Amino acid sequence: MEVIILGTGTSQGIPQIGCDCKVCRSSNEKDKRSRASLFLKIDDKNILIDAGPDFRQQMLRENINKIDAILFTHEHRDHIGGLDDVRSFNFMTKKPMDIYAEKRVQEALRNNFTYIFTANYPGIPRLNLNTINEEIFFIDNIKVQPIRVMHYNLPILGFRIGELTYITDANYISEEEKTKIFGSKILIINALRKEKHISHFSLEETVEIITQCCPRKAYLTHLSHHMGLHDEVNTQLPENVEIAYDRLKIVI
Repeated sequence: MEVIILGTGTSQGIPQIGCDCKVCRSSNEKDKRSRASLFLKIDDKNILIDAGPDFRQQMLRENINKIDAILFTHEHRDHIGGLDDVRSFNFMTKKPMDIYAEKRVQEALRNNFTYIFTANYPGIPRLNLNTINEEIFFIDNIKVQPIRVMHYNLPILGFRIGELTYITDANYISEEEKTKIFGSKILIINALRKEKHISHFSLEETVEIITQCCPRKAYLTHLSHHMGLHDEVNTQLPENVEIAYDRLKIVI
């Protein structure tokens, strides 16, 4: 499995519009964060988790010309906002894009992108919607284990695929769901900032989850500018934990 962490930022990204803090002014490329998304290459299949407003730029930046399926964690705009650009892949493959999402998320896609589902003319994205829940499903022969987490009062999904687990926008994981994470070589998980937040794990809370689930390596994503500078925060973390950054590549 080849992994590219396409985006590691929160809903506003970094730099944040109008902000003059040291993180937003940083010249370090690792402090520049687009909206959270993950790319997986497994054998001949290319899978994307979430397609936010920076989807187009992320695809061009990484020269990704093939996507076989998109998994959506939830319906917030910073995770679905790039859906229109799926049409570029439709043009290349001459077939609809396979979308995997819960019924509630599919309804949000219909409401946010009405023309995709109601119009009938060339140029609109073509989608093949697949309904998922907390049950294991397969993309061809690739096993996907959904993990139910809470984003304040919104139930969303993380995903375990092989030895990789990806969780974003969470502030609670039940003990039962944590068992699905155990044994992961790589855990990519959100940590918004150091201070407690109503709908996202803080740094301390995320490190506690990592300690409980014992991955070989953990990377922190969905970061706000309040977390601090990449290089400074990295020196404060446990040995097996790192701050992720856009374009980070991992081979499992």
